[in-house]
Amino acid sequence: MKRKTAKKQSTSQPQSTLYLKFIIVYIIFGFLLFFTAATLTSGLTWTALKKSEAESLYQEATVTAADYLPAYFSDSASSSDIHTQLNGMKAYTNAAIWFVDKNRNLIASAQPDDYPSPPTSIEDFNPAESGSSTWQEGDYHGYFEEDVLTVIAPVTQGFSIKGYLLIHKPLSDISPRRDMFMRNVYITLVIIYLLSFIILLAFQFMVHRPLRKITEAATQYASGNLDYEIPVTTQDEIGYLSASLNYMSSHLRDMEDYQKKFVANVSHDFRSPLTSIKGYVEAMADGTIPPELQEKYLKIILFETERLTDLTHDLLALNEFDTEQLLLDKTSFDIHEVIKNTAASFEGTCTQKRISIELLLATKVLKVYADKRKIQQVLYNLIDNAIKFSEPDSTITVETTERGDKAYISVKDYGCGIPRDSLNKIWERFYKTDASRGKDKKGTGLGLAIVKEAVQAHGENINVISTEGVGTEFIFSLQLGT
Repeated sequence: MKRKTAKKQSTSQPQSTLYLKFIIVYIIFGFLLFFTAATLTSGLTWTALKKSEAESLYQEATVTAADYLPAYFSDSASSSDIHTQLNGMKAYTNAAIWFVDKNRNLIASAQPDDYPSPPTSIEDFNPAESGSSTWQEGDYHGYFEEDVLTVIAPVTQGFSIKGYLLIHKPLSDISPRRDMFMRNVYITLVIIYLLSFIILLAFQFMVHRPLRKITEAATQYASGNLDYEIPVTTQDEIGYLSASLNYMSSHLRDMEDYQKKFVANVSHDFRSPLTSIKGYVEAMADGTIPPELQEKYLKIILFETERLTDLTHDLLALNEFDTEQLLLDKTSFDIHEVIKNTAASFEGTCTQKRISIELLLATKVLKVYADKRKIQQVLYNLIDNAIKFSEPDSTITVETTERGDKAYISVKDYGCGIPRDSLNKIWERFYKTDASRGKDKKGTGLGLAIVKEAVQAHGENINVISTEGVGTEFIFSLQLGT
């Protein structure tokens, strides 16, 4: 039921894709871009243009009020001369220009034809109404029908103020400059927005499509299809992720195959002795095997029971090494003492098979730093394996050497040897060479796997040298102790 649910989920498409979200973000980005330009940029531009225009008018008014208009009060310039000067300023600034005395009465003026006529006297005139600013904005006391920029410059003679020069310029004259500037801004933003579409296309081809393939691969793996492979076309992070997922699926396939093989081997190795035990017990129970022969078959049952015990012990040992939280109880101990004790435990087997164990020890005491129990298991498995493959009246040599900061332990037999095509397979769990299957039916095929796991757990290496018909030598290293 669970598998069917997983497959159903794998065929459904997500309602909201990453690419759709990116498009929505792109559209929102465009809206915010133009909204910002229409509000903030337009406002800042308008303020800057008004300030620039006002400063220009004020500078013009200051120069004229200081250089030309004082002559009117000293009778060195006539009203006609003043009109001529103001008309020149009008033509240059396209603004209304008023020249008033200190009592706010109009002396002379000049303005374009479409401007309202100036008053003969300015009501509520206050030359300081602009405050700290050099200009003011508005309809100037209602004299204009639209907002204007107004600048006021005093006209002085003999250190006293005789009058004022006022310049009024409609804001509508500045608007075309703002509109032209904003038009260029909008055109630039449109071009930038269209060019940024390239980023969207790049995201589509470089990120979104590869991610869809990776997502599809993850869905396939979740549904159990580990044969699905992601095409790797780039060397960037996406390519690295794809290659990593391909490697993961390959590793999972290998693990799945190994798991099936492991279960099959365990089942086979348990089934054979259990079938044998069941058959002999049933035969004894129903009288098929007479009482005088029961002792013989009880010994066979005991032998098969020992096989099951050994297999269970080896499986527990391997499970301990497979645990990620495996902790080694490392201590400094004499490896020679462990070798002697382990070799002594095989005395009965060696006597029965007429095999001798020769110990070639480098020194009287050789300290190593390792987990004593696991190294004892390594030695036991290697010597046990050597005995299985040795012929009667032969010798097994256990030798130690010391080189640098390492101790090297060798277990060598002079048996049938290991075929060359089997050398790389002997470390696999449940693997047995044809020779071992014929020579020792009791072996579980886990001994050398346990040896390799134990040695590698110490960060050390184990090597094998074997020649068919000559013998086999296993050599592993350990860190010297103090």
